[in-house]
Amino acid sequence: MSESEYSLTLKAAWYYYMESYTQQEISSLMGISRAKVIRLLDEARQGGIIRFSFREEDQVRMDVERRLIEGFGLDDAMVVPTPVDESSLLDSIARAASMYVTYHLKPNGYLNIGYGDTMGLTLSHLANSGRKDFSVVSLTGGVSYYLPKVPLGSLNMKLYLTPTPLTLSSVELKEALMREPSIQSISRMTALADMSVMSLGSLTEDATTMRNGIIDANDLALLRMEGCVGDILNHFIDSRGEVIPTSIDDRSVSTSLESLCSMKNVVGVAGGAAKVAVLRAALAHDYLNVLITDEQTALGLLGD
Repeated sequence: MSESEYSLTLKAAWYYYMESYTQQEISSLMGISRAKVIRLLDEARQGGIIRFSFREEDQVRMDVERRLIEGFGLDDAMVVPTPVDESSLLDSIARAASMYVTYHLKPNGYLNIGYGDTMGLTLSHLANSGRKDFSVVSLTGGVSYYLPKVPLGSLNMKLYLTPTPLTLSSVELKEALMREPSIQSISRMTALADMSVMSLGSLTEDATTMRNGIIDANDLALLRMEGCVGDILNHFIDSRGEVIPTSIDDRSVSTSLESLCSMKNVVGVAGGAAKVAVLRAALAHDYLNVLITDEQTALGLLGD
């Protein structure tokens, strides 16, 4: 590169990166074509005139995301810093999930969403996001799980909820309700939605399924004996991601994991050491296309 060409390249790079001029503004200012500006900026990057660097901690997380995508065959991954205060982990990954949906769900899109504490927080953040051009469809029964903690009058989104409890008292009652047109229409909507977002449940004493009375201590012990590592949408799975038959599953109003596999853009949102086993099982079975988690959980998945 000649001295005059170098000077021109340096000037274009300075205007663009340091003064925040647009390419068109630089073109007018320097009296050269916009195509020439683009070429000069490319040469500035290629020749090392301008160099980019990430903060060390950000570079580490970017590398972890890349390893998750490559290691588990994901379409995308988002890794947030693990909070010092463990109690804020849920809200941190819920905020990340809300951001991901906001940026990736197409205008006037339909979003399937699962139940649970993380999804409740995600839904509340979405309700406060200011975005109005999307609709939410529930993947399970349990209307109260899908009401964000904001005044209903301030909701920006349309909610399409399955009008049943999550678990019913008998298989017969479930089968009868599933024949109702209003419930069948929600089921058809979930199959056509643009994105699906859900959390995954651990198999611990403080799991959502325990706190909500879906399973009791005896169920927990039995599931552990059967090799269960957690649940997805109230379907209990083993380390390979296979569904473990239970009476709870038979009585649950929930999208099947078979149906989940055929859905587009399935985003899993979970964090914490207790979620590593169920996340690894879900990834092994290819239930998820995208993973949103925290750094320590991601490292646990990668075996670091």
